[in-house]
Amino acid sequence: MNTGEKVMSSQDISYLLKRGVAEIIIEEEMVKLLRSGKQLRLKEGFDPSFPDIHLGHMVTLRKLRQFQDLGHQVILIVGDWTARIGDPSGVSTSRPMLSVEEVQANAETYMEQFFKVVDKKRTEVRWQSEWFGKFTLSDVIQLTSKFTVAQLLAREDFSERYNSGRPIAVTELLYPLLQAYDSVMVQADVEFGGTDQKFNLLVGRGLQSMVGQPPQQVFLAPILIGTDGSQKMSKSLGNYIGVAEPPDEIYGKVMSIPDSLISHYFELVTDIPDEELEEFRQGLSRKTVNPMTLKKRLAREIVTQLYSQKAASQAEEYFVKVFQKREVPEEIPEYHIPLRTGIDLRDILVKTHLAKSRSEAARLIGQDAVRINGKKVKMPFFTFESGSIIKVGKRRFAKVINTDTLTQ
Repeated sequence: MNTGEKVMSSQDISYLLKRGVAEIIIEEEMVKLLRSGKQLRLKEGFDPSFPDIHLGHMVTLRKLRQFQDLGHQVILIVGDWTARIGDPSGVSTSRPMLSVEEVQANAETYMEQFFKVVDKKRTEVRWQSEWFGKFTLSDVIQLTSKFTVAQLLAREDFSERYNSGRPIAVTELLYPLLQAYDSVMVQADVEFGGTDQKFNLLVGRGLQSMVGQPPQQVFLAPILIGTDGSQKMSKSLGNYIGVAEPPDEIYGKVMSIPDSLISHYFELVTDIPDEELEEFRQGLSRKTVNPMTLKKRLAREIVTQLYSQKAASQAEEYFVKVFQKREVPEEIPEYHIPLRTGIDLRDILVKTHLAKSRSEAARLIGQDAVRINGKKVKMPFFTFESGSIIKVGKRRFAKVINTDTLTQ
């Protein structure tokens, strides 16, 4: 057994393999590996097409960290080679073709966030281009010869598209094989992913067996429901909580989740004991506990993990002041702007970074999401006073100072 590894009790193994876990293939083999004392190689791959990590990803990352704390090694695969290929057919919008520079920038952002949860010292970072950069057409043909089209069409989304007559690009069929080859190259003992990755992870298990390696165990994490309470957490759906967002923003978003998700979040993204979690469930079911109290505890737990206990306390103070007492926060970003009579509010929202574009600004105004000095604004043209405070939505503020007045 490696120095520093812990001898795992049956209780430890049960917690590791049950809490925050959807499925393990094959669980009996996983238990044997954990009891063997071997330092396991834990594979986690990521597509650098998009750089940001949210709490949905954190479910798997927290599990990786738990394994690391027991002495095991994480292998982080950067999918730089497949990201540069993208999907040239344009069928898959989730796989844009990226330049080397874009891949590098996204990977750096991703890893900065990844290591907010996972221990960097126990992580080996590997880039796909290490092996795929040398791939020849002969290598591709040999790899594809190991699988049939029928096997690949067994994947649910491929099957649905095939049966409905929608196109499937050949490049898309290759991706599961390339991901499987990653497992062979790093000799993964366990591969981690969400339940939507089950097919791809099983292909890796199959390919390892074909080339004489012990097949990797497949560790599937549950899908975290987004803040809307109905769909998978996703940046594209706007129902996400980013791990790199400011503590105030994270705290506020957690407080906005439906009461029905409180236990779900406690189970998947906190370390509260199972006994306490069950008390929370019973309290919510019997209505003997205030959901607001539990949400505050949940928000503190999450912000503390990603930042610090001090940051969590400050975020809670901010929430109470701004949202519960409806006071204006003490620190608001100031912008010095010439405030001519009848200036277009859409331009002001863009200049103060409260909207990304004039069209988004117009949408926010139309949705009654913009207030100036506490009053809703319905028209884009507005006469400002220097020092006016703009509020967009529930959490974003800006103060505008008239530069025309300053220069008089």
